[in-house]
Amino acid sequence: MKRILILGCPGSGKSTAAKRLAKKINIPVVHLDKLFWRDGWMNVSREEFDALLEDEMKKDAWIIDGNYSRTVAWRLQCADTAIFFDYPTYICLWRVIKRVFLKYGVSRSDMGGNCPEKIDLEFLNYVARFRRTQRGKMLELLSAAKDVNVIIIKNIQQFKKFEAEFLI
Repeated sequence: MKRILILGCPGSGKSTAAKRLAKKINIPVVHLDKLFWRDGWMNVSREEFDALLEDEMKKDAWIIDGNYSRTVAWRLQCADTAIFFDYPTYICLWRVIKRVFLKYGVSRSDMGGNCPEKIDLEFLNYVARFRRTQRGKMLELLSAAKDVNVIIIKNIQQFKKFEAEFLI
């Protein structure tokens, strides 16, 4: 494992797993939110994002955390491993809501610029609809990815098993 994608619904634990895995196997993490967001929740252009992502993917080793579905197929062409957190919607929604309330007004380390946590109903709606609108596309891309070790984690117990093998 030298080029790892971590995908899944917001609130599924992608960033946390990426940081822990990076520490364990000593590979740098690329948080796509850091590439995409600038101060005040202003996003970079599509061209700038793609150039920043391409620079990262040229490196020998990385863990890329984030969905940005438009780029998943592209990233899978460079990856050797893909980890998909396929948790139920209620878990992801609960974690996102909990994160907002616990860190309201604070910028997370996996976000770009000064982007403090806030209540964002559009984002909560995206999380609520993720399984219905994004999951199938992700699974289809993952199943079509040749020469990529795909790991699907569906619940806390599977994550604990994964942790025991790779993170602890």
